[in-house]
Amino acid sequence: MKKKWIATLLTAALTVSLLGCGGGASDKAAATDGAAAADSGKPYIAMIALGFSHQYWQAVKQGAEQAAEEYGVSITFEGPETETQVDKQVDMLKTALGNNPVAVCMAAIDTESVAGILQEAKGKGVKVVGFDAGVGEAEADCKCTTDSIEAGAIAAEHAAELLGGKGKVAVIGYSQTTVDSVERNKGFIDKITNDYPDIEVVDVQFGDGDHLKSAEIAKAMVQANPDLNLIFTNNEGSCIGAYNGLNEVGKIDDVKLIGFDSSAAMKEAIRNGQIAGAITQDPIGMGYKSIEAAVKLVNGEEVESFIDTGCYWYDADNMDDPQIAPLLYD
Repeated sequence: MKKKWIATLLTAALTVSLLGCGGGASDKAAATDGAAAADSGKPYIAMIALGFSHQYWQAVKQGAEQAAEEYGVSITFEGPETETQVDKQVDMLKTALGNNPVAVCMAAIDTESVAGILQEAKGKGVKVVGFDAGVGEAEADCKCTTDSIEAGAIAAEHAAELLGGKGKVAVIGYSQTTVDSVERNKGFIDKITNDYPDIEVVDVQFGDGDHLKSAEIAKAMVQANPDLNLIFTNNEGSCIGAYNGLNEVGKIDDVKLIGFDSSAAMKEAIRNGQIAGAITQDPIGMGYKSIEAAVKLVNGEEVESFIDTGCYWYDADNMDDPQIAPLLYD
């Protein structure tokens, strides 16, 4: 990313307020926004995320808007209220395509649900960029995201270090269908299995990123495995849910917890040592690079099929470092 704008972006990502959900504006209003963007006289790019209200998505939006300004395109950015509303997201995609975008950037909740729609759009010349969770390989002209397998592997390395190379671990994921959730788990489990033979993965469950569901899963895990040493959670909702659950059964000091992404609650718990650490992404860069890739594709320029937007481990020791702090959102 270019130095002339990165400081502005980082500041914006840290201060952006939660202005509501993807459904905070009605579907009709979203359609109107898309129509206005399409009629702006600039190439129109539709960006559809897994969600909208969490500050992570607002940081992605900030990066995308900066890229749109620099590259002279018009964009819309939307997502459903929760990251499980497949039908709502499909409707958003159909509405956006009705406004004839030159490209679509999408993080699909369920890749199969949008595969046919995106393939039809591609047949009409629309470029498709997968970001964050991405879309199916057959539908994507390129993907801009964290290398989720590598991110999971980094989490596994830190888990092994925390455990001294031996023990029992469990995994709480947020989705069995969203690509990045699947890949984060794969990276973690494969690394543990292949490189740390004295660490056993005893359970893998999914809680939809919901705090209450994830809390119940964590409590069931420690009940079924009294000698459990660590839980890896692959998104913010799973992490805080597991944190709450371990607290409820008095196991927060006995079972180590590793998270993914960030929030005010996660950062506080990491500072006080109750969460060992987490992986953070670079949502600002992801938003910027997604729009940049879409513009290049529309212009016929060569674009790599996979653009890694990076990730970092953070804990109480490094979370205030200049490289890490701007990437930790509330």
